[in-house]
Amino acid sequence: MPLKVHRDEQPTLNLTPMIDIVFLLIIFFMVSTSFSQMERDIRLQVPQVRSSGPLTPAPEKKVINVYRDGRITLQGQPVTLEELQRRLRQARRQYPDQGVVVRGDAQGAFQRVAEVLEACRQAGLKELAISVQPLRTRR
Repeated sequence: MPLKVHRDEQPTLNLTPMIDIVFLLIIFFMVSTSFSQMERDIRLQVPQVRSSGPLTPAPEKKVINVYRDGRITLQGQPVTLEELQRRLRQARRQYPDQGVVVRGDAQGAFQRVAEVLEACRQAGLKELAISVQPLRTRR
């Protein structure tokens, strides 16, 4: 049986790559900090305005309800077809991408819904949607 007469080398950990990476990170953070400091030091006078309110968010789609008896409401307020068209034109002037959702009663006449859609088209609205409810199936 052979005997071991020499000693195995102890494993060593080479720290050189780790030290290199640490130095690179230090240099990166030092350089980026100095750039952000230079950006803060730029002398710039921004324009002034009277009102400093937030920018208005994009408007939500307006909801038009067409009831079974032919009544029409815009955002919950009763309107006639002419008034609906006028209000939609006004909304489109303020927000060119204004959209509407038309909700018609399932038991009502489709003619009234078609008239509302035509009023929307004449008002110049391009984003029209019709609200429906998915049919529930029994399993």
